[in-house]
Amino acid sequence: MSDPQAIGTRLRHVLELMEADIARVYTDAGLGWYRPRFSAYVRLLAAEGPRSIRGLATAVGVTHSAASQTVAQLRRDGLVTMEPGADARQRIVRLTPRAEELLPFLDAEWQATAAAAATLEAELPYPLGALLTELEAALERKPLRDRIAEHASWDTAAG
Repeated sequence: MSDPQAIGTRLRHVLELMEADIARVYTDAGLGWYRPRFSAYVRLLAAEGPRSIRGLATAVGVTHSAASQTVAQLRRDGLVTMEPGADARQRIVRLTPRAEELLPFLDAEWQATAAAAATLEAELPYPLGALLTELEAALERKPLRDRIAEHASWDTAAG
């Protein structure tokens, strides 16, 4: 059993288990090349139209760097195009017809995954979604870095 104090490691492990199973759903549907992390971007672009990478990052809740890497993968897989924005540094991301053809399956998979997650959460003694919301709020109030510093026993001026 893993160290119960290794919260980050355990959260990553749970996320990896869930993403691997979702990836298997795509493989079973003949879309083994499609990555689970693509769906948030594809669904957002389908619902709200073209956006900048920064706008995607904000809406999805990831860093600009993470969004940029995912958009590059989406582009390589022929799911998005990028066009110049109003600012020469800005790129506007738009779905391709290939991505639009996937939308009916992606919507059905999203709904099935949400229903499966709800049944999974019902098996738990605590509502995981609510707990994660509270965890995020606690970290916004006081970042983990500050919490670590309170317990640090090393000389932070060393170096």
